[in-house]
Amino acid sequence: MAQAAAVAKPPAPPRRRRASATPRRLPYLLIGPAALLMLGFIAYPVISVFYYSLQEYNPTKPWRNGFAGFDNFVKIFTEDPVFRDTLVFSAKWVFVEVGLQLLFGLALALIVNQTFVGRGIGRAMVFSPWAVSGVLTSAIWVLLYNSQTGVTRYLADMGIGSYGTSWLSDTSTVFSAAVVADLWRGVPFFAILILADLQSVSKDLYEAAEVDGASRLKQFRHITLPHLKDAIILSTLLRAVWEFNNVDLLYTLTGGGPAGETTTLPLYIANTSVDAHDFGYASALTTVAFVILLFCSIVYLRLSKFGGENK
Repeated sequence: MAQAAAVAKPPAPPRRRRASATPRRLPYLLIGPAALLMLGFIAYPVISVFYYSLQEYNPTKPWRNGFAGFDNFVKIFTEDPVFRDTLVFSAKWVFVEVGLQLLFGLALALIVNQTFVGRGIGRAMVFSPWAVSGVLTSAIWVLLYNSQTGVTRYLADMGIGSYGTSWLSDTSTVFSAAVVADLWRGVPFFAILILADLQSVSKDLYEAAEVDGASRLKQFRHITLPHLKDAIILSTLLRAVWEFNNVDLLYTLTGGGPAGETTTLPLYIANTSVDAHDFGYASALTTVAFVILLFCSIVYLRLSKFGGENK
């Protein structure tokens, strides 16, 4: 019996059950409904715009509605001088606004990153304009620019300028006035993002640079700026897209005037669709604006080498 026990085979190990695929699929099943809902909210409007861009669609003139092909796009590039003017102004608006907002936002971020008494209150004051909605921002600056009760009235009391001056109705001052109003709300965006990135810079780098005799300017150039590269690229790209699509502030401040001096391409699209009810042509303008933004974004990311190593 001992020999039989010796030659007896050991019990076979239990067969491993095949892992169920359900646990692996569970996260996708959970986010699936929300993803489908978001896809519907995003895909349907985009597809609708592309569809109507090929149509002649005006609810006030239903007898003219129908398939137009590429006639709307031909009209944009060959017959519509307003499109070219608004596109040029949009580029000017984006360049000036994003450049100034980045400059002032970087300066404010460097200031509030220092240690001083009342830093918390200072940061709150810097960031507070970003919490104000665009329409409310416009209402505030409309009151400030009011010729009877605004800044110009007090300047006239001090002998600067004349009474009844309206910066928003003068073609020589309306652009600067609109830029200042948008700067008030846009600068905190850059300050917040840049300050958040500044917090991750190791202080050892600055201490080592001071030991080597590097000045503050050299520290900023060789340590701070390279570290902030990706944050600056991303923030400028996001803000450029937002400024290009800025409608609420300019619409409330100037309505695109005077004489169309502050009409951006999105504002022209809004006027074409809402006021003129020409939804087909407005959809074609929207499609062109989308392609322009997409192309410029890709080129900007390529040229800036976003996400690449700093040399």
